[in-house]
This record gives sequence, C-alpha cells and structure tokens, in this order.
Amino acid sequence: MTLATDLIPLGERALRSILDHVNAVGDEAETTYLEVKSDLDLGSKVGVAKVAKFLLGSANRRPHEAARHFHGYAVLVIGAQKGGAQGVSRGVEAHELEDRLRPYLGPQFPAFEFGRIGVDAEREVLFVIAQPPLEGQTIFPCHRSFQGEDRRDSLEDGAIYVRGTSNTRPARAGEVLALVERARGGGKPPINLDVDVVGLIGRVDRIDEVLERLYAFEEEEFTKREEPTRESFASTSTLLASNVLSGGRPRTPEERAELLQAWRNERPAHFAQGREHFIGVGLPGVGIRVVSRDRFVAKPHLILTFHGCEASDFLELEDADYEQLVEPVIRRREPFGVGIAHAALRIRPREYPVSWSNRDSDAEVVLTPESFRPNVPWTSDRDDYVILAKDPQAVSVSVTWVLTEDGNDAVTRGELQVPTAELIDAADLFKSAFIPET
Repeated sequence: MTLATDLIPLGERALRSILDHVNAVGDEAETTYLEVKSDLDLGSKVGVAKVAKFLLGSANRRPHEAARHFHGYAVLVIGAQKGGAQGVSRGVEAHELEDRLRPYLGPQFPAFEFGRIGVDAEREVLFVIAQPPLEGQTIFPCHRSFQGEDRRDSLEDGAIYVRGTSNTRPARAGEVLALVERARGGGKPPINLDVDVVGLIGRVDRIDEVLERLYAFEEEEFTKREEPTRESFASTSTLLASNVLSGGRPRTPEERAELLQAWRNERPAHFAQGREHFIGVGLPGVGIRVVSRDRFVAKPHLILTFHGCEASDFLELEDADYEQLVEPVIRRREPFGVGIAHAALRIRPREYPVSWSNRDSDAEVVLTPESFRPNVPWTSDRDDYVILAKDPQAVSVSVTWVLTEDGNDAVTRGELQVPTAELIDAADLFKSAFIPET
C-alpha cells in the first residue's frame, strides 16, 4: 500500500489515511517524516522522552528536504501497528503533554499539533504532528538529560537530534553544519510555481492541402498566358509591368521556362515559409502567466515544451500578404529593382525575455525575465507567437516546463494540460485573412 504524501496531515480524513497505511504495513511505514509506536504511556518519563526525541529530530530537518512530504510536517502515530489499531488509554490532553515535554524542548521550541482517532469507548490512536522546519530557524538542542533502561531512549542535555531513515539519532558533523547554514538563512526554499497558458492552442485542418492548391493555381496562372495581365488573379500578387520586362523587352519563352523551373526547385522552402506566414496571420497569439508562491526567483530560466505542436511568429491581420503565403514565380519589384517584402519586421531588444522555436515534433518557449516576485503574476505578451496543434483532432495538448534559477542548483518541473480552440478549416481561414471583404 502506497501512502499519498502530498497532503497536509491535519484533519480526520488525512489522519485516517495515515492510520490505514500503518495498519497495512506496520513499522515499514517509518520514514524521515513518519514514526510509529504501537504502545506508549505518555504519563511515564520514558514515554514523554520518546515523544520529545521525535519532536527534536523533526524540528532539526532541512526545509527543502522536509517539504517533499506532508508539506514539511512530520507525524508520530501512537497506538497502531500492522494488522490493526489497539490505541492507548483515553485522557491525554495536549496541554498536559506539552507541559511534560517543555523541559526537554526548551522555551523557544515551535508548537506542535495533536490529533486523535477513537478506537472504542476507552482507547484511541494519538497523533503528534511536528511543524515544518523553516529557513532561518535556530538549531533546537535537547535541554534535559534522561537515562532510560534502553539506551536508545536516552536523551543528553545539549545534544542535537535529527531524523534518520526510520529513527531519531544524534546529528553527525555534516548535519550540524547544514543546520548552521539553515539558521543563517543561507538555503533557499523550494520553488512553488503556478504556470498557465493564456489563450488557446490553435487547430486548423487541411493547411497543406489548401496551400498545395494555391501553389498549383500560381503555376497555372503563370503558364497559361505568355504575358500575364493585370486582370488575372496572379497578377495582383505576383506580376507588375516592370516584372515582365527584361532589359526593356518581354521575356522569351526560354527565360520564362527557366524562371518557372527555378521556382519549382525552391518550392519546398517557400512552401514552409508560406505555411508559417499562414499560421501566424490566421491564429491568435498565446502568452504565459507565471506566479511564484511566497518566493522570489532571481533571473529565472523557464522552458515550456508544447508537445505535438508548432510555433510561428504572431502577425497582425493587416500583415497578411499573399506573396508571403504563396511565393510568386516572379516577385514584383520597385522601380529601382528592390524587392518588396511585406512581412512585418519586429525588432526586439537583445534582452527580450521571450523566445520560441520548433524542436523535432514539439514547440518550445523560453522565458528569461529579470525575476519572478512573490505572489505577483508575470505574464508575457500575446503578440509574440502562436501555437498550433499538429493533430487537428486533439482537444488538448500536454505542456511540460522546467525552471532553473540563478545561483541555485535545484531544478523545478511541472506539467499541465491546455485546451485547444475549435477546429477551423484552412479554406475558411484563408478567406477571412487573405481575401478582402467587398
């Protein structure tokens, strides 16, 4: 039986979950954050000393390690074992136990929680719940000696106890130094990041099919007339009078054949560029919203991978240019021979905090802002890029992210599912973006 440790061990439901786990596996349940005692007399000195030892060891944990389970809490279960819970005698009051523990714990020791689940009219299972350790907290030494019949139950005045894999023991040198560093506040707490995609992932059907038809139409318009006219559809996007002249004369059939063959040879590259232009104009932009919970993150480097997607530069609708969508056989020129390029040119500062690219079958977005401030949303602009799901039938896509921070070796990871937009036919998208309304 596996115990879910992503819960806070407070409240009856959480405590019953822990008790069920102990009943199933017994002493095997013991870890750095969970200890089990089948029977313990909390009215005796040895019983109080055992609880004090558990609390001291729990208080001297390293915060980032403790936070991996039970949100940093640690739990001592009293009155349970494998196969069932016999409990201990009812009547133990939290304030009375705290009074007995105080001589061992000292005046500055943090408070603890106390829980109970009844077994019958006379017995109950007790839970002693230690608070999560924090950066900047002092070391908590034992304040009183106790010599038990079993030396493992003994306590020494001034000793520092820590939680081992399944027991509480005196700290080793390295563990003492780590606690000194904790007291100095030198360590950083783990990063708890909320990451959301602002906007929807696009879905478009038949993109390549529509582009293939447009390219076929471009070739047909070029070849069916010896000298294309302004009245043809292609002439509005590919030809002007200055284009059909070569050195002051009409192009020969041989020259036109060479131009067409060169255009065909470069068609795969032009097709890919036209596809990107089509997606960038046709789809709305996407942004990323990030909130760091209770934690300042210095110079973050956040990589988001949109699985099974592709990214393209976002373009305004007025940036739609048929010659960028379908490369003409002959691109029209200015009178002085300079080609006209209608794609929007976006100049971004060198330190712009957003970049995007396509890697294998996924789209990747990298965020490098100056910082994430505690509990303050950071949101990227929605006019940087668009994201298209490669599978038009996908109702959602998986997004994984990896965060690293300047001056911190820790790596934080996460995953979310992002819904896709309604499916659009590429022909409808072409009409709305590239054919002016009349």
